[in-house]
This record gives sequence, C-alpha cells and structure tokens, in this order.
Amino acid sequence: MKKKLLFMLALVVTLLVGWGATSTTTAQAATDNSLARVQKKGTLVMGTSPDYPPYEFQATVHGKSQVVGMDVAVGQKIAKGLGVKLVVKSMSFDSLLVALQTGKVDMVISGMNPTPARKKNVDFTHLYYQGGYSIVVNKSEKGLYKDKDSFKGKTIGAQTGSTMYNESKKQTTNTKVKGMTSVSDLILALQSHKLAGVAMEKPSAQAYVANNKQLAMIPSHFNLSASDTSAAVAFKKGSSSLVTAANKSVDQIRKQDLVNKDYLPAAGKYLKTNTVNTSMWHYWKAFLTGIKYTLIITVCSVFFGFILGVLLSLARMAQGGVFKTALRWLATAYVEFIRGTPMMVQVMFVYFGLGLIVNLPALTSGIIAISLNSGAYIAEYIRGGINSVDDGQTEAARSLGLTNTATLRYVVLPQALKNIWPSLGNEFITLIKDSSIVSIIGVSELIFQSNIVRSDTYRGVAPIAVIMVLYFIMTFTASRILNYFERRMQHD
Repeated sequence: MKKKLLFMLALVVTLLVGWGATSTTTAQAATDNSLARVQKKGTLVMGTSPDYPPYEFQATVHGKSQVVGMDVAVGQKIAKGLGVKLVVKSMSFDSLLVALQTGKVDMVISGMNPTPARKKNVDFTHLYYQGGYSIVVNKSEKGLYKDKDSFKGKTIGAQTGSTMYNESKKQTTNTKVKGMTSVSDLILALQSHKLAGVAMEKPSAQAYVANNKQLAMIPSHFNLSASDTSAAVAFKKGSSSLVTAANKSVDQIRKQDLVNKDYLPAAGKYLKTNTVNTSMWHYWKAFLTGIKYTLIITVCSVFFGFILGVLLSLARMAQGGVFKTALRWLATAYVEFIRGTPMMVQVMFVYFGLGLIVNLPALTSGIIAISLNSGAYIAEYIRGGINSVDDGQTEAARSLGLTNTATLRYVVLPQALKNIWPSLGNEFITLIKDSSIVSIIGVSELIFQSNIVRSDTYRGVAPIAVIMVLYFIMTFTASRILNYFERRMQHD
C-alpha cells in the first residue's frame, strides 16, 4: 500500500513539474516578440569583427570599403529568409556578445563557436560551418615548430574572447599566451617577433598565409570538441522565434553546402582583389574618413566639455546654504569619479550600459563619453584659473556696482580664460589622440580605419606609420593655431 502511495505521489509530482515546465516554455514563447520586432523594423543588424578572413574582413568594392566574407553571406541568407535588409555593424570581437545582450545588434556572426559557456548567455542556431584550427608562424621559423607543444618557453597569441585563446591557455605547458582584440594586431606582433605563433581557425590561417609570403601554417593538434571547431549564429537569450526562423536558412546552407560551394570561393576572390594594390595612397579615402570622424569627435567633445566644465567649476566653488553645499559635493564627486576611471570604461558604459535604456549610435555615444570625461578635467582648469584671479579684481568690480554674475562674466572669467588657455589647448590636443579609444565600439576614426587598411592589405607597419604622420599633422596644426591665439591674448 505504501509503495502504491509513493508511486502515485511521484507520478503527481512529475506531472506537475512537467506541466510547470511546459507552461513556462509556452509563456516565454508567448512573450517572445524577437522575430516580429525585426520584421517590423525591416532590418536585421549583424555584429561582427571584420579582421578574420575569410569569415569576415574589409574589402574595397566599387571604390567603397565594406565588410565581406562567408559570414556576411550567411547573414544575407538569413535576412533574406526573414524578408528584411541586413545591416552590418563592426566592433571588436570581445564586445560582440555585450552588444548582443544590450540590444545594439540583433545577431552575431563572427566565426563564433557555440561553447557551453556562451550558451548560458546567448542562444545559438544550428551549426553552419565546421572547420579546424591551425597555428600561423613566420615562414623563416617554420622548421622550429610542429604543433602547440613546440612553443615551450615561447609566447603564442590568440584573439581575446575566442575559443582558441581559452584552449591555448588550457592545453599548452610552459607557454605564455597573449591575447589581442584584433587578428591583424596578432599578425603584426608575429612578424615583429613579439609572438612565436598565432592560433586561429584553419580557413583564416590559410587566408593569411596565401596573401603573405612571409607566413606559414602548421597543424595545432589541439584536443577540441565539435562545438569548439564549429561556427553558429548567436542571438539574444530568449529569442526563440528568431532563432527558429534563422535555423531554416542555416539548415538550407548546410544541406546545399553553400559555404564550401559559394561563400568561401566568393570570399577568396575578394581576398585576391585586396592584394592587387596595397599602396597607402590607394586607401586615401579611408584615411580621410578617419580624419573627419576624429576631428568631429574632438571638436564636439571640447565644446560640450567646456560648457560642462564651466558648470562643474562654478558648482564646486558654490558657498553657503544647504542646496549649494549639496551641489558642491555632487560636482566634486563627479569630477573625482570621472578622473578616477579609465576613459575606455566610460566609453563602453555609455554605449553598452545606456544602451539598455536608449539605443544611442556609436558616434553619439563616443562624443558623450569623451565630453563627460573632458568636462571633469576642464572643470579643474577653470577652477584653478578663477582662483588665480586676484581678489582685488572682484572687490573693484563690486565697488563699481557690478552684480556677482556680472563680475564673474566680465571680470573674472575673461582673466581666468587667459590664464588657463595653455591648459585648454593641451586638453584639445590630448583629445585628438584620445579619440582613438572610440574605435572599440566601431566608430570609423583613424585607428579604426587603419585596422581596415591592415585587414585589406595584410600590411601591418605601413598603415600605422601613415596614421602616426596624420596624428602629428593634426596636433601640430592645432598647436600652432592655439599658440597664435595665446599670443593675441598676451598682447591684449
């Protein structure tokens, strides 16, 4: 009797748990509007890191630089199946999943392996490609290495956040593993002998070796599971309807073997086109675009940063009353916090963190983040400039009947500006260089454009040399203009 009772109880519990799980799944499916949302807006935003040929890379098509490769072809196939237009958004590989989770992109296709750790945070489609891994070395040193176990006492590199980076750390002994966000940076480090080898997927290794006679490829012999050597499309967690719809296209790709028959051969043609003309002059439009965005970011950030700096400096100098005291403490806390955190973190927070509330474009996010950062420093410059004005100037102005506001506007601030002009000029020049940080969120400034050229041409040093010269020209010109106005102020 007891056994029957226990059996019936177990059966009831099982049915209740099963019903609860089914209800939860049904509720999630009912609230999932990912597919409807994408179809309503008419676009499918694909996040990718275009430095991994033949998966995704930059190529000049009809005089314009654009992202191409087999992953882009996969994205186009999925978008066509959904009846929407594909929009490709470029950023660093280790920012892709963050962008997906914060709604900056709808899906990620970047040769990404559907590992168990990643499956906890995002949803993956079926596999669309399965390959293997190799290690790229300098051709002159090919005889020294056979596989991953040959690098004892050496340093090998892999893309930060990739499966190869994690597995290289796990499966090598007495070998230092260095991670970089860009594969083109890894290849440059390899050619300059900062690294002994670079671990990457076999198709990408073949692409780099085929287009650079100074490189060679060796087998890796990593012990990897199927999920570690395969690629799938990532979607935001809970996007079951969108994943189901995308799987229809992915299944067609696998069934018809489109990757090997169409996508890889097409990517190979773009790779050959890239190496036809690798002169830096050929990419003058890319560098010009980088200069344009660099100056836009710098000028806007200085303008808004100056306004914010004035307000913060006045708030920090406010005296008397509970309200003014609270204002002073808030301004002080803001300045100390901004000055105590890296600008890169601030840029990522504005772009990804605020992206949970409002979807700001990358350029706007970059300008906001740098303006907020610059405002904190300018506030200190202005506060120091105001304190440097002799108290007798204020007393004289007040004796003439000027109000506090008029005294500050017509007497104190003009003299303070004259005193801090060199510091403000230095801030402007610094921002020209610091604007390069926004490249991590995909803004097309000089650093971002140089990475495009390096991916296009497989030349590591030449694009860096070009942007060094361009940065110097901009900073030197700005310095001369600022010095001119400084002399005018001193003369006045």
